[in-house]
Amino acid sequence: MNDLSRGERLQIMLTQEELDALDSWRFAARMPSRAAAVRELLKRGLDAKGFDTAELGSQSRDFGVMGLRAGNGAGHADGEDA
Repeated sequence: MNDLSRGERLQIMLTQEELDALDSWRFAARMPSRAAAVRELLKRGLDAKGFDTAELGSQSRDFGVMGLRAGNGAGHADGEDA
């Protein structure tokens, strides 16, 4: 699964708390890089079942890594409301 032909770049902005959480997960999971950790988390998220879709008009700032999300609780597998 080592595809060296990745031609697309994705840039995201994280808070220090989100970056710390990513790095903690990365080291615990023994991932070789932040990019590999993000790809693995994306794969797991895309494979996940039971989450809501975002409401029409949602903005990027409504979705964070840490804590509850603003809006309708989109993305919560346990059905919690935000």
